[in-house]
Amino acid sequence: MKKIAMRFSLSLAFSVLASGVVFAPHAQASNEIVRITAPLNQSFTGEFRDDSFAQSLLPSGELGQLVFRSMVRDRTWVIDAALIDAITAMTTEYKVLSDEDPAAGDAALSWLDRLKVVTARNEVISLAYGNPDIELTKILAPSELTQYVLFGKARLETLLGRSVTADTDHSWSVGKSRLSFTERKIYGENRRALTRLSRVVTSEEVSNLRARLAQLLSPNIDRESRAFFTSNATEAVDEVVNKLRINSGNYQVTTSFVKLPVTIINDFDAEVTVDVSMVPINSRMVVESFKDVVIAPKSKVQLEMGVDVIAPGQTVVSAYITDKDGVEIVPEAFLTLNSSVIDVRVAWFTTGAAILLLLAGVAQSVRRVRRKSK
Repeated sequence: MKKIAMRFSLSLAFSVLASGVVFAPHAQASNEIVRITAPLNQSFTGEFRDDSFAQSLLPSGELGQLVFRSMVRDRTWVIDAALIDAITAMTTEYKVLSDEDPAAGDAALSWLDRLKVVTARNEVISLAYGNPDIELTKILAPSELTQYVLFGKARLETLLGRSVTADTDHSWSVGKSRLSFTERKIYGENRRALTRLSRVVTSEEVSNLRARLAQLLSPNIDRESRAFFTSNATEAVDEVVNKLRINSGNYQVTTSFVKLPVTIINDFDAEVTVDVSMVPINSRMVVESFKDVVIAPKSKVQLEMGVDVIAPGQTVVSAYITDKDGVEIVPEAFLTLNSSVIDVRVAWFTTGAAILLLLAGVAQSVRRVRRKSK
């Protein structure tokens, strides 16, 4: 009987930890600790992998049992705001990637209402947003960890409509992430892409996605889920970064000086001010760059790029969107310029060189004739 009881206890403990939803025992005899975290389910593009929350949020479900209970004063709640954001997303129309029909709407509303009521008299601790492995985050993105903590506090206060305490000393964070080397590298690339974009874009779309990357570092994600969400995060980051861009194009230049149309697009809901740097790969043409280009939300601006042809041929121009410090914000666009025009200066130089060669040839011939006559 003792062996059976021990096996049951170990099995129960493992299943609870694996789910990511932990109901901790008393930290002290008089104070109960309730942890509300869960494995990542909502993709970075907005859809949910499955509709398991529809059952988990019911009073009899894993998350439901944590909030549908009597209120007591001696209780501390430790909450991941990213989970509350995901549950809030289910209160409106949402999509599920599996074959299930979305059915968690009413359960999500009831659960959120009960969470606000049951925590009203208690202390609430906000974890770093996404519940990342703190030690791993310190290695991969130490400066970003502070943002995860601040973002988690701000989001939870907004969602609960009350003040909460941020876990600034990380004493409430538990678990270790098993993110692979490749997944760590991809996380870093995506984080840097959004950090650069944040230098000129103030849209919540960017700041929210930047914070959500912390979920990739969570100890609650298994290997298969890490691979899926890492790939999905890259897709989401690429989509967001592409909202600020210069259209690539091909141009035929027929005069020695021309102004060519270059289109820069801002699909964000916020105004953006940037510099545009034009860098040709050779010296056949001289091109114009731009300072302090203002693009209104959800709009595009057509710039007139001055091009001065020095020599005929093809020139590829790299078009960079940068901030005022010259930091590249998004991947460059490529403008291909083809010209058969010979610049007047080059023509005069070429003609002059030809005349000089001709005169030199005549002079040499005269000298030869004189030498023979002697």
